[in-house]
Amino acid sequence: MKTTLQALDVDTFYEQLLDSHVGLTHEQSELLNARLILLLANQIGDAKVLGECVAAARDCPQ
Repeated sequence: MKTTLQALDVDTFYEQLLDSHVGLTHEQSELLNARLILLLANQIGDAKVLGECVAAARDCPQ
């Protein structure tokens, strides 16, 4: 699992993510997040890496 920042324009991605939720209800936003998670998981395609990511996200301090 990669934990260092990759060559990604994080600010642009975050802005796109926020913009994608504009005008949606809470339920629609939750569905968008779920679909996005599944699409990104499909891009990763490695069950071990995905499991590590889920565990890391769950254990991340608030």
